[in-house]
Amino acid sequence: MSRQYGCIAFTDDVREDQQHYGSAEFYDRVRSRATGAPGADPLGRREAAFLARMDGFYLATVSQTGWPYVQFRGGPPGFVSVRDAHTIGWADFRGNLQHVSTGNLRGDRRMAIIAVDYSTSERLKVFGTARVVRIEDDPAFVSSLSVAGYDAVVEAAITVTVTAFDWNCPQHIPRRLTLEEVDERVAPLRERVRRLEAENAELRRATAL
Repeated sequence: MSRQYGCIAFTDDVREDQQHYGSAEFYDRVRSRATGAPGADPLGRREAAFLARMDGFYLATVSQTGWPYVQFRGGPPGFVSVRDAHTIGWADFRGNLQHVSTGNLRGDRRMAIIAVDYSTSERLKVFGTARVVRIEDDPAFVSSLSVAGYDAVVEAAITVTVTAFDWNCPQHIPRRLTLEEVDERVAPLRERVRRLEAENAELRRATAL
């Protein structure tokens, strides 16, 4: 958990629940680490490497009506670019043209990300402020975040100045694999089956003579 995370997440209402369940004292000590240390928390190597290999995450914004809005953002592994210790970005691909997330960011730049690696049961939460750069305003910058060879229309780029982050407990995260991960793990078994089938065919030919 980064220093500033508790200052953002542990509001008075949250602390009341923590008090009820007996965790307030522990998290008060965590929150106190930010005392005298203003400013955003830098991403470490672990956080940067984790985000850089993601093929998707959940993006939360807040609308003018006060309602939270959560949307999945996906792309090929590595579509999230870690620009530096305080900045991440990605190309915003064309979807169903609702533009709720980018529209929300016009009025309130605060956002949150939850990125999950289901194969390892790891989950990273990020707080930050976002900037939407539309392709007509800065095509060169948007192009720098595009993914070569990925068949999608890029409408904008989103960059996030990271404020705080936290690694979630892996409990209750289901273990799941993508098709690519399944193929990678099954590949040695397929090769073994291929060799055994070839050996079997050779034995059949030998015994038929």
